[in-house]
Amino acid sequence: MTPEQDRPTEEVLRRVQGEFLEMPGLRLTGAQARRLWNLDAGVCEALLGLLVDANFLFKTRDGAFMRREHAAPVKASLRTNYAGAA
Repeated sequence: MTPEQDRPTEEVLRRVQGEFLEMPGLRLTGAQARRLWNLDAGVCEALLGLLVDANFLFKTRDGAFMRREHAAPVKASLRTNYAGAA
């Protein structure tokens, strides 16, 4: 798989944000997120990392991801190279 294929697309980013916005209190582990959105591990890790870095999501002590209260959708460039996605 090429590094480009390991990066989330704008469409996937919007879909994931939409799920968290539509379902307040949604709490997913990385494995649950991969299954829900049918993503490979590298793409899912990069996507969740991007949303945590943008303060849209936070990671709980037990490794689940939740939306930060009052978070707005992220309008960030997906060109950042995440070490975990390579």
